Amino acid sequence: MPTRQSSAVWKGGLKGGKGLVRVGKGVFEGSYSFASRFETGDGTNPEELLAAAHAGCLSMALSAGLERAGHPPTEITTQASATLEKVGEGFRVTKMRLEVRGKVPGIDARAFKEAAEQAKDGCPISNALKNNVAFELDAKLEG
Repeated sequence: MPTRQSSAVWKGGLKGGKGLVRVGKGVFEGSYSFASRFETGDGTNPEELLAAAHAGCLSMALSAGLERAGHPPTEITTQASATLEKVGEGFRVTKMRLEVRGKVPGIDARAFKEAAEQAKDGCPISNALKNNVAFELDAKLEG
């Protein structure tokens, strides 16, 4: 399996500095700053990037699981929200809320929720965060 790379450059001090993050081979580039991370400033931040990775991973894992079970989805949409909190002297991502919506012909709501739980427990990003970040899953089947 390939090793994936991304990079970041930070210039200046913490509050007055600015950074640029580059994902992969430049598919996404975005600025980040103290304001975009700890306030409501423009740009992205590491927590949003982590949430995006988790949303993408969970959507793919759920799609694969449903397909293996004979119910290929027409669409899986995941919104992930990473909560950053001050813990002691530092900061931690303490929670990842995952809202998954699926359009899956021939499956009921219970089976969809079970498949979403299995995908959450098995996707590589979930596994990287397990035992360090609390997960909250809201999975709903759409018509």
